[in-house]
Amino acid sequence: MILVINKQASEDTINEIKRLIRDKGYTPREIHGTDERLIGVVGYSDKDRLDPAYFETISGVSKVIPVSKPYKLVSRDFHPDPSRIKIGDVVIGGDRLVVIAGPCSVEDRKTTLEIARLVRRHGAVLFRGGAFKPRTSPYSFQGLGEEGLKILAEVREETGLRIVSEITSPAQADLMMKYVDVVQIGARNMQNFELLRCVGRMGKPVLLKRGLAATIEEWLMAAEYILSEGNDQVILCERGIRTFEHYTRNTLDLTAVPVVKKLTHLPVIVDPSHATGLREKVLPMARAAIAAGADGIMVEVHIEPDRALSDGAQSLYPEQFERLMRDLHVISPVVGKQLDFDYLPKARYLARKDHAVEPIVVYSGDPGSFSHKAALQFFGETVPMKNLSSFREVFSAVVEGRATWGVVPLENSLTGSIHVNYDLLMEYDLNIVGELTLRIVHNLIGIEGTTLDKIRTLYSHPQVFEQCKEFLDKHPHWDLVACKDTATAVKRVAEKNDYSYAAIASAEAAKIFNMTIIKEGIETHPRNFTRFVIIAREKAFEGYRDKSSLIFSVSNRPGALYEVLKIFAENGINLVKLESRPIHGRPWEYLFYADVEIDLGSQEHYPVVEEIKASTEFFKFLGSYRKGMQVTD
Repeated sequence: MILVINKQASEDTINEIKRLIRDKGYTPREIHGTDERLIGVVGYSDKDRLDPAYFETISGVSKVIPVSKPYKLVSRDFHPDPSRIKIGDVVIGGDRLVVIAGPCSVEDRKTTLEIARLVRRHGAVLFRGGAFKPRTSPYSFQGLGEEGLKILAEVREETGLRIVSEITSPAQADLMMKYVDVVQIGARNMQNFELLRCVGRMGKPVLLKRGLAATIEEWLMAAEYILSEGNDQVILCERGIRTFEHYTRNTLDLTAVPVVKKLTHLPVIVDPSHATGLREKVLPMARAAIAAGADGIMVEVHIEPDRALSDGAQSLYPEQFERLMRDLHVISPVVGKQLDFDYLPKARYLARKDHAVEPIVVYSGDPGSFSHKAALQFFGETVPMKNLSSFREVFSAVVEGRATWGVVPLENSLTGSIHVNYDLLMEYDLNIVGELTLRIVHNLIGIEGTTLDKIRTLYSHPQVFEQCKEFLDKHPHWDLVACKDTATAVKRVAEKNDYSYAAIASAEAAKIFNMTIIKEGIETHPRNFTRFVIIAREKAFEGYRDKSSLIFSVSNRPGALYEVLKIFAENGINLVKLESRPIHGRPWEYLFYADVEIDLGSQEHYPVVEEIKASTEFFKFLGSYRKGMQVTD
């Protein structure tokens, strides 16, 4: 059962509650990551059967919630919010998709390092490789043992990739503690209860694979063994189950992903390599896994799969892995996530201790706004963030050094440019250092019990009303009231606490303000995306750049604009956006905002920039950055 603690309860009162639980022969477990303070009562005792009524009478307990499921610690009842498992700089279960890649087994130093460099270059954030290999045949390659773990440690040292490797016996625990970042429990050992207890006591993150013929409940009960030993850093891995079908190695149970995510707070990843056993099936199943809502995937990659010592038939060639990562980048925003190709370099930069001031990110609007979500997906959850009341405040905070970065929207695929931010880019001396495309799903939100026929007043941002025009045309009697952002709209409805008020906003905003989603996905077109940019005083993120933004104006004479565009054409530069904006105070004169697919900030393209400057009356370079749609060396 779960005890909800009164917010006014003192630490002495809480310690007394824990003592009473122990006296009954059970174990108290504090539940973190929720707004309320919760204590779970777990374990088995033949000393005294628990009676919920007993705890309801104890001072400091405001409510008792029974948990009927056999798995307690892993259940959503026990821990309502999704868990985030942190492995070095990587977080599994957050807004960013996690890809684990590498060979089935560590074969030699040269091959392993070459594979590691390859998968890191194309966006993997964790490296998998087996040093101890449980094989069906005793005569098959069993792994290099400690020598293999030493090679994996060298991979981590050179590439920064944290290591995932399988433990097959409690006797290997000391080696795993020494060399490995994530301990994997293989499918054959899912119900090896002594091994589960062992990794529970180790305290390292655990990747728990589903057994060959395990039910979902058996799988979750295996996780319960680990959590019962005090280790709540568990990642579940669906890798296919054994059925009568013989066209694939196993049958990948993708239905398990949404089912398990509803039952448990633990993150879920999918291993399509072991599920299918055939490399040509890995890509479609990996794409399907992300579409099903998985927090990440684990795939096997080899530079020479045909010569691999184990599972070569299911290992991807390098070019297949690169194509897969491009595909996942496109799919992930549809399900509310991002595949960040610069995840590790960015995280390493953010984690540095030599910053002059502590890095901070600012965005416009209340927590739960789309700008807030974009900030989380670009920077992750470890960087301090602050919400401000307007876009101008965001620009001012960055220029004045009160913030390191700002996150602002520039354009929407349905309603076009956010002109105020283009004007602010001209006004303030800042650089664009990154961009992110966020899928925008609008939801009709109100207090519990609100229905369409009760609504009279609707709050949201003016652009949101435009993006939901088709839906709103069906309700012409609603009074549309503009707010500065969508999260503020939900906040106002929560304060009204009236069935006649509703808002249009994100699902995250509804959750933050404890509101109900009345209707999902009311935007006019499902391909509704907003492009956000990251602004900064300096070029913060090193590495590959393939996009630049600039502002220029030309003289008022025939062919002046053509001369500038001709420079792009003659140099093979793809112009992906060109938009005019009026120059304030100078009627009928215009600035041009342009995006090009090239790093104009590089020394190589200095002559091109000089040529553009010579053909324009005004030129401002806004910055070069990496566009997310391309993977390259």
